[in-house]
Amino acid sequence: VCSRAMASKTPVGFIGLGNMGNPMAKNLVKHGYPVIAYDVFPEACKEFQDLGAQVTDSPADVAEKADRIITMLPSSPNAIEVYTGANGILKKVKKGSLLIDSSTIDPAVSKELAKAVEKMGAVFMDAPVSGGVGAARAGNLTFMVGGVEQEFDAAKELLTCMGSNVIYCGEVGTGQAAKICNNMLLAISMIGTAEAMNLGIRLGLDPKLLAKILNMSSGRCWSSDTYNPVPGVMEGVPSANNYQGGFGTTLMAKDLGLAQISATNTKTPVPLGSQAHQIYRMMCAKGYALKDFSAVFQFLREEETL
Repeated sequence: VCSRAMASKTPVGFIGLGNMGNPMAKNLVKHGYPVIAYDVFPEACKEFQDLGAQVTDSPADVAEKADRIITMLPSSPNAIEVYTGANGILKKVKKGSLLIDSSTIDPAVSKELAKAVEKMGAVFMDAPVSGGVGAARAGNLTFMVGGVEQEFDAAKELLTCMGSNVIYCGEVGTGQAAKICNNMLLAISMIGTAEAMNLGIRLGLDPKLLAKILNMSSGRCWSSDTYNPVPGVMEGVPSANNYQGGFGTTLMAKDLGLAQISATNTKTPVPLGSQAHQIYRMMCAKGYALKDFSAVFQFLREEETL
């Protein structure tokens, strides 16, 4: 439960107002936090100005005005720029500030950012999320948190406003490690669901009936029962909206690339993860980059020769 009395007094910075960051920041506003916002695309901030948030011109300006900041960015290079760039957070960060990065990036980058933040007398924690845009809107995200354990309660106060599960994983980088493992499994299960649904449809099964059977049988998974990739099977998911919104194929390909780097560094065999990476990279090359990752169903239906 959020401490609303405390919330009403202390502003929170939020950098990165995209598909995930937008509803996350809105949930902070709903819980009484004055939000100080920045996004590289000014139009993303207009909605927050209308909600009473203060909009700034750079990440450095956010750091000047808030000593608790959450970042939600697309990739490692974006995170490096926001924290250490010419107008980055570290240019004006206050000593004792708590910086929480909810981006999904390379665990090694999280560790480097933590060192740079520590040199400035501030605290860095990685806290990537799982659950997608729907959970972000509902405030039901799962946060996987890495960092100094003594700071976990301070981070949890903010994160519980946006998520229903906030789990401490260990030192900086372990949150990212958990997220990368989760997304590799998600990609594999989404491809498996898409393959099974495609095969069943070609064998003459009604897709809704097949999904119902899968979801009461041993093949059941999140990709089949909560985020089904077949148009017309479920409402309120990207497959019902021409695969718009949700979690982009290019981002899934990026996360699978992070899993590949980690697997190489740890000498871990991930044959299905590698195959999933190649499939999502092919999708990006064939016009699916901006579609939700569940569009793998559509891609596989079109790829007769795979």
